[in-house]
Order: sequence, then C-alpha cells, then structure tokens
Amino acid sequence: MISITAIIKSKKENIEEVKKMVHNLVSNTRREAACVRYDLHYTENVFIIWEEWKDQAGLDIHNNQSYLINFIADSETLLAAPIQVYKTTQVM
Repeated sequence: MISITAIIKSKKENIEEVKKMVHNLVSNTRREAACVRYDLHYTENVFIIWEEWKDQAGLDIHNNQSYLINFIADSETLLAAPIQVYKTTQVM
C-alpha cells in the first residue's frame, strides 16, 4: 500500500474556484481501480488530500491521468504556494 498526502493552498480570493476543481479531481480519482482511499479535508484556504494506492503501478497511472495533469496546470495561478506532495509510510 502506498500513502500520499497532498496539500493545496488556495489564494483566498480563489477558494471557491479551487474547491470546484479539487472536487472534480477527487470524483474522478475515486473511480480509478488502484485507488483505495482519496479523502478530502479542508480548513480555511487549505485543501488536504489523503490518498492510499494499491501499488506503484496504479499510482503511476493516476499521475498520468488528464484530469490530474489539467488540475495541476489550471490551478497553478490560483494557488498561494506550489502543491506539496508527501509519499509516506505508516509507522503505527
């Protein structure tokens, strides 16, 4: 199992637009065969996606999906900082 945490920080004036884009990303991603979990959390202008993938091959397929590539490109000017992605290992 592969765990990922992605942190997306919207500019305050773009929160609603980024929220719609993130919801679209989550909806599409949850349909992927290798996606075990793709949970969205939110606070103020920060969106946090907690992901679990069956394997690296499935994650690689996800990373090449047009909706993910488009999200990254289309959101770039709407964000207060670059998207942070952490690949983690569960310890407890």
